[in-house]
Amino acid sequence: MALGGNPIFNGKNFRRATQAPPVPQNPYGQQFNQGPGRVQGQVMDGQAAWSAQQQNMTNEQLQHLYNRPSASPADTGRMTFDDVIMKTVACLVALVVGAGITLFVAPGLSSGLMILGALGGFVLALVNTFKKQPSPALILAYAGLEGLFLGGLTRVLDNMYPGVGMQAVIGTLAVFAVTLVLFRSGKVRATPKMVRFFMIATIGYAVFALINLVMMWTGAVQEPFGLRSSIHIAGIPLGVFIGILAIGLAAFSLIMDFTNIEQGVRAGAPERYSWTAAFGLTVTLVWLYVEIIRLLAILRGDD
Repeated sequence: MALGGNPIFNGKNFRRATQAPPVPQNPYGQQFNQGPGRVQGQVMDGQAAWSAQQQNMTNEQLQHLYNRPSASPADTGRMTFDDVIMKTVACLVALVVGAGITLFVAPGLSSGLMILGALGGFVLALVNTFKKQPSPALILAYAGLEGLFLGGLTRVLDNMYPGVGMQAVIGTLAVFAVTLVLFRSGKVRATPKMVRFFMIATIGYAVFALINLVMMWTGAVQEPFGLRSSIHIAGIPLGVFIGILAIGLAAFSLIMDFTNIEQGVRAGAPERYSWTAAFGLTVTLVWLYVEIIRLLAILRGDD
């Protein structure tokens, strides 16, 4: 598992589910979790019962039994890639609905909904991250609240720099598609070295973001994006370099998310954890979109 990435996938419950494979069962539902002698006796008993059952079945019934396909992960209540895809789509639909509300309501109401979405989304992100069992309702509620926030943010920035909203959507989809293709091809993997670099860079970025936020709140910097747009290096705003780094971190976070999902499917994690996987992907995509639209706004503002 790619430890050190998205905290949602590093939670105790999801990690335990993806590291502990399901206990194998014999054909008669008794688990092989006892001593070697008792397990061997159970196997022999099972074989005897199976032979007795065969004697009472016709050749046609036996042939039908042998021709039946083996149980798939979905049949046994295990997480599958299809589960994750469908639940991620559900989260994105909730997010788009929330965004549509703040994009098309009255301007005054839009600002209030944006703040509600930011605060509510933050609270539900914490709740869903540390909750013992995934809650579909709370995860979809988180997506809807984040939609309110993203819709309000897009409306503000798109009014200042027309077109950045659509460009950010296209950019987010493009980065997601490229990272998925690279992951599936095996060209990019969450190696321990890359994970260590990711952790160091993420901590550094978080410290910068916190300092920048405090300076903006206190009025130490007056620029719309704080230090990102007030400091220039070789004529280029600092926010461009920071934005490219942040987008790279978000993209690599997607790689680690894919790695954790793949691990969960292979380990036979319970189907309910597909909601956890969808939640983790949604959080990363929200982060990626925010970084892209902010970078585009900084570039447009420096024209």
